[in-house]
Amino acid sequence: MPLGRWPLIRQLTGQDGRGAAARSPRTDALRPRTEDATTVARSVCPYCAVGCGQLVHVKDGKVIQIEGDPDSPISRGRLCPKGSASKQLVTHAGRQTEVLYRRPYGTAWERLDLDTAMGMIADRVVRTRRETWEQTHEGRTVRRTTGIAGLGGATLDNEENYLMKKLYTALGAIQVENQARI
Repeated sequence: MPLGRWPLIRQLTGQDGRGAAARSPRTDALRPRTEDATTVARSVCPYCAVGCGQLVHVKDGKVIQIEGDPDSPISRGRLCPKGSASKQLVTHAGRQTEVLYRRPYGTAWERLDLDTAMGMIADRVVRTRRETWEQTHEGRTVRRTTGIAGLGGATLDNEENYLMKKLYTALGAIQVENQARI
């Protein structure tokens, strides 16, 4: 079929008089959701190890839209349904912003904000490394700790797994595994 015979082409070029019938004031008033964004950050989808590129559109410090990054050599602007819905990770009203913590020998859970929880984890990692550090073992220099171990997952991309491995190695951990290999 020649291009000029397609109904959409005829409507857009005004050849058959139906162009105005396909439009309305509401249609003309529509604007892209990303039009009001003040900043756009490049990111990587967090759902699987493919590493699809995302553009995160922000207005007044709040995420207003997440879409595929057309400059990504991996996904070329496309996202799967999970990646397309990833805006909900940061904007959904049900998003967890606290953790539940039960102190040693405690009988009740208490709520902690994420910054407090992360600080507690960091303190425990530093303390565990210090308390379990082995400089030598059976006369050989080993510089390691067996008090810290790492287990990665398939939802992490190659770069994240690489950085985690570097972190655990820098901490002296020797028990580092990834469930994606299993």
